[in-house]
Amino acid sequence: MTNRQDRVDETISIDSPFNLNNDEAYQHWKQSKLTSYQADVNNLLVKIDDVHSLTSSEIEELTHVCGKYNSVIYQCDQKNVTKDSVRVLGQQLGLQRLDENICADEEGISGIKVMPDGSRQEGYIPYTDKPINWHTDGYYNTQDKTIRAMILHCVNDAASGGENALFDHELMYILMRDHDPLLIQALMQEDAMSIPANYENGMLIRDRISGPVFSIDRQRGNLHMRYTARQRSIEWKDTAYVSAAVKFMQTLFKQGNQYIIKYRLQAGEGIISNNALHNRTGFKDDLNNGKQRLLYRARYLDRVNSTDLNDMYN
Repeated sequence: MTNRQDRVDETISIDSPFNLNNDEAYQHWKQSKLTSYQADVNNLLVKIDDVHSLTSSEIEELTHVCGKYNSVIYQCDQKNVTKDSVRVLGQQLGLQRLDENICADEEGISGIKVMPDGSRQEGYIPYTDKPINWHTDGYYNTQDKTIRAMILHCVNDAASGGENALFDHELMYILMRDHDPLLIQALMQEDAMSIPANYENGMLIRDRISGPVFSIDRQRGNLHMRYTARQRSIEWKDTAYVSAAVKFMQTLFKQGNQYIIKYRLQAGEGIISNNALHNRTGFKDDLNNGKQRLLYRARYLDRVNSTDLNDMYN
């Protein structure tokens, strides 16, 4: 693969570290990003007392950690956390606009548990006890409904399994750009990854969606990633660079990486993330002993407050 000079989207600011023609800005951002970056799960843990009423120091710590790692894991001993509690928690961090997806209730928040007899069982892996491959949430959304953040709150953990892994999508960008910037360019194409139309019982639920893997928020300059490792119902643009980029990611996930962080949520704990890459292992419930995994999931069109590019690296 040979280098080319015309390798940048003109909509990206020339000053942006994500402009492929501005290596100086990129190197400055990368150094700032990686300085003291330690992929230790203990660095992501923040204790809070009440999800309904965060203290100023708790908000500061949550946003600081999330800004650095694009994810933070909160730990709370509360037993009375409801879907509305999750909504209130998000509001305190600037998360206002909930995504009203087809699996969410009227509050815009989903209860994630095994539903063996429900319509969600077939084709919706989160509602099973099967493992979920690497992805970002809302990869099938249109760009005007981009999911920029999410909250996963664990009401009950499983009898065994159900471990999550987190991988900061900004680190994926760094690893790929350092390997070959043209792979980044390929994944920024508007038709890099497509999701076929979704039908249920012969009814059209969602039109075909095409979009980039990496994109830049034009107002705030943040990097967004849209990705799924699913093999079915995914169409990648048929070019050598897109294929090489997909292979690069698949190889990284298969071989593992020092930046992947793993954690099994316990009851009362949760993940707040700027929609970083994540997955989940399979798990087993034990209904006879009252162990059924239940998580509340909220997806947002907003990003966590005070975690924008300019907040972190200027």
